Amino acid sequence: MSIINNINKAFDHRIKLGIMSILMVNDYADFNTLKELLGITDGNLASHTKSLEKDKYIKVEKQFIGRKPNTRYSVTAFGKSAFNKHIDALEKLIGR
Repeated sequence: MSIINNINKAFDHRIKLGIMSILMVNDYADFNTLKELLGITDGNLASHTKSLEKDKYIKVEKQFIGRKPNTRYSVTAFGKSAFNKHIDALEKLIGR
């Protein structure tokens, strides 16, 4: 099997790559944290997180802190495995 087959199309957009990278090194991140770290709009973040959630790469938890809604994201075991394969394939491709 070719190295390129392990490059995951789900992570080809820089925002999705950023979301996954942040969640791989943190237990979770909330909506505003992701938005600030990535420097993107609410709508942009919402569409990319929705896509990653649909593919079961991330888990979404909605809660209230006081009276304010809070949405936080974490990477699933499936997402962790898929992202590690993707990064491994990229590293092999560039000859690391």
